[in-house]
Amino acid sequence: MHINNYEDHTGGVVDTSMGIPRLYAWIVFALTFGLLISDYMSRQVLNAVFPLLKQEWLLSDSQLGLLSGIVALMVGLLTLPLSLLADRFGRVESLALMAGLWSLATLGCALADNYQHMLIARFMVGVGEAAYGSVGIAVVVAIFPREMRATLASAFMAGGVFGSFLGMALGGVLAEHYGWRWAFGCMAIFGLVLAVLYPVVVKERKIVSPQLITATGEKVAQIKNPLRTLYSSRSVVATYIGSGLQLFVGGSVIVWMPSYLNRFYAMSTDKAGITSAVIVLCSAVGTILCGMLCDRLGKNRPDRKVSLAIGYCLLSCLILSIAFALPAGQLQLVMICLGMFIAIGTNGPTSAMVANLTHYSVHATAFATLTLANNLLGLALGPLLVGKVSDVIGLHAAFQLMPLISIVAAMVLLFAKYHYHRDMAQLGKLQGALHQLEQEQKHGSL
Repeated sequence: MHINNYEDHTGGVVDTSMGIPRLYAWIVFALTFGLLISDYMSRQVLNAVFPLLKQEWLLSDSQLGLLSGIVALMVGLLTLPLSLLADRFGRVESLALMAGLWSLATLGCALADNYQHMLIARFMVGVGEAAYGSVGIAVVVAIFPREMRATLASAFMAGGVFGSFLGMALGGVLAEHYGWRWAFGCMAIFGLVLAVLYPVVVKERKIVSPQLITATGEKVAQIKNPLRTLYSSRSVVATYIGSGLQLFVGGSVIVWMPSYLNRFYAMSTDKAGITSAVIVLCSAVGTILCGMLCDRLGKNRPDRKVSLAIGYCLLSCLILSIAFALPAGQLQLVMICLGMFIAIGTNGPTSAMVANLTHYSVHATAFATLTLANNLLGLALGPLLVGKVSDVIGLHAAFQLMPLISIVAAMVLLFAKYHYHRDMAQLGKLQGALHQLEQEQKHGSL
């Protein structure tokens, strides 16, 4: 049992997990995590079959980059409005509908006859996946205690990396032995099964803390216009931007690594997919460990989350710059693995910062805004821009320039750190003032 308190020095955060059975919370986490894996399996299986599509349809790197980037672009554009709809009409039903849509669209990729059909199908994959990350992580954050935020956010975000690992590894093997259409088809079936199972097990009424519900079944009082906390502080806006810029690097490596290995190591599709998946797996493990370190060191010093995020940006820039300056070989692959181990480690700290700097009632929309920045600045812009640069100077040279974006991300997060304490204190005063009103409304309804 956790005390439902307001701590001014940490932003007046409410414990929204009180009264939710821990076992049920872990079951919800497991299913939500599984759907996130399906999400990224459907998204990243494309990367493993890039060489086959390029050869069969005679595509340029820019066209291949667009097939990947269109998904991230749609996620970026639609995540905010769809997250608002999910908050209004129910998160559980929304998550199940999203999973069904992206799985059917992935099946459409398997049936595509040409590049235009594939582009339309990938467009629909992006529409289906648009708000899943933001709504899913809002569910996870709400059903566990505050002190686990960075760790759980990192673990949940790592689900995307694990999904990328499975999508590229299994996709590469399936494509090599059965053709690229089977790679898409198997990912679609996995997602459809989970989409049907999720609303059967997870119920909307069970993921809302009894502490936030009155005796009449209504939610307790909320801040008037809580959406303003999404953009009202300099530090939260800088966090959105810094997180997105850092994912420019990690997202580009994930998308283009199979092609890099195919061209510069002469690896077959299945071997390149498996090797790339191992690199992605390193980033997933690193994301979780970096998040755990963030929770441990930032327990009593919230500003350390920002310092760690800055450190992750600069260290990954250094290691990846060294890696892509090396000739092809085992040492280069080891350095790439090490760089990716740290590169996506900013996910946990930045997610925790966003949660701490916004009101709990709009966390789904706050994470939607973070997802918007991550996709527009990182996962969409990164692969597309690297593809265009690759068409001009080659993929190897494009990879050598790419890590420099991490320096820009670190500078933006340094700006966030400068304003972090002041913005946390302002939110603490706002939520602290609301506490008495919420308690009065709750007791008055009993």
